[in-house]
Formats: sequence, structure tokens, C-alpha cells
Amino acid sequence: MTVIALTGANGRLGSYLREPLANHASKLISCDLVDDIGKTYEGEVYQRCDVAEMDQVMAMLEGVDMVVHFAAIVDEAPFEELLGPNFVGSYNIWEAAHRLGIKRVVYASSIHAVGMYPRNEFIGTEVPHRPDTFYGLAKCFTEDLGRMYWEKRGLESVHLRILSCAQVTGERALGTWLSYDDMIQLVMKSLQSPVVGFTIAYGVSNNDRAGVDNSNASFLGYRPKDNAEQFAEEILAKAAPADPSDPAQYCHGGPFAKVDLGESGLAHMTIVNDRKET
Repeated sequence: MTVIALTGANGRLGSYLREPLANHASKLISCDLVDDIGKTYEGEVYQRCDVAEMDQVMAMLEGVDMVVHFAAIVDEAPFEELLGPNFVGSYNIWEAAHRLGIKRVVYASSIHAVGMYPRNEFIGTEVPHRPDTFYGLAKCFTEDLGRMYWEKRGLESVHLRILSCAQVTGERALGTWLSYDDMIQLVMKSLQSPVVGFTIAYGVSNNDRAGVDNSNASFLGYRPKDNAEQFAEEILAKAAPADPSDPAQYCHGGPFAKVDLGESGLAHMTIVNDRKET
């Protein structure tokens, strides 16, 4: 049995991961910045932790076998705001994992690491980084950090380039949707695969209109079951005419590809906060 730590446990995506991880692990240590996460699941304990503080990360990861690292500011912001949680936080997780002999980190990366590629390019996991924001740059940094810690120190990691893990509310999401059930499956496969080394996998459901290629990560056994095409008729009936000159429509990163550096991308999106309550 495995002791797992989940960072970002109080976030929307973390709220859906807590129960399945608690069921899978002998012990789940959930952490976030809030003082109290509320009711916990059987086998789950909550520990407040700021991932930008190494001493707190070391204490939280003591006795842990694997880490699911979802803690971050999840929007574009000025570089100085992202530096601690998104850049230093990743370093602290990997360095602490190395010091403590932890086997593997599963990380919530993002399509925004490659968000400036045009949507008419079907991109695989090996394309060069092409970030659309400082937020995307943090994902590039952590992917490179993970590769380096694997090649230099033998610490395994799987980097999940999540596209849109939220309700389908616009045309872009017909290709980018990752359902919560498929997200859970992808995280679990990343934990359970016997050997992963350094791996990048796109976090996307089995959408007819998906613009990314996960074949290099097929060994994980991730086989998404949901398809955003079920929403296509309703979404397209309401959609405005396409503008191929608009980076928000033309690039994989959507609105993040259009906003100025440091300005919110989520402000131009409709994200339904359907966080799971215990």
C-alpha cells in the first residue's frame, strides 16, 4: 500500500481527486493553504502547507511514497505573483522528494506550456515548448525540472498537460474537454504504471475534435471514455462566427494566447465552479 500526498487538495480539481486517492492509498495526506479543509475521507488527513516554503514541504512529505502535485495559481498573473507557488513550489516538491527518497511525482502541467501552437497543428508530447503566458512558462519550467531530476537523480514523474478540465461552455472545449472521470483515470494510471521515467501526457478526453496526440504516453494505459461531441450541437448553435485571426480562437492556448503577459486568461473564459463537496 502507498502513502500519497495531494497538493492543491482544496482546489476544484483536487476536490475530485481526494476520494479516489484516499480509496487507493493506505494513507492520503491532503494539503493546501486553507486552515481547514472540512470533512475528510476515510484514510485521509489534512495538513496545511505552503509549497513555496521548503521546510513545510519537507514536513508534509515525510513518509510519503508518491506525490500528486496540483498546487498552483491557476491563471496568468504577474511573474512575481507566480514565482513562489508555481516556480519555487515545483522546485521544493522535486527537491524534497529527492531528499526523502520518494518514488514519483504526478504533476498538473497544462496545454499552456505549448499554447502558442496553432490549432490546425496536431501536436504530440515531444513538440518544443511554446508557452503562451508566464503561467505556461511555469509549466515549461516544471516539465524541464522533472526531466532533469529523472535523468540526474532517478526521480520519476508524469506531467499531465491538462487542456480544459471544466464544464463544456464554448466551442474550444469541444476539443479540449477533460471530464472529471477521465482526469481521475489519468492520475490513477500515472500512479499505478510500473515504470514511467519522465513522461508527458495530455489531459484530454476522447473528443472527436481533440488537437493533441497522446500516443507516446499510451503505455500508461490511459483510455479516456468521455467525448465532448455530445455537447457540439448546442454549443455550435450559440457560437459566434469564427475569426481565424484571433489568437484566442486560432491557438491551442485559447484566451491565454491572446492576453497580455501578466493579465488574467480566466477572465475571458466561462468556468463553472462545480467543486465537489464532501
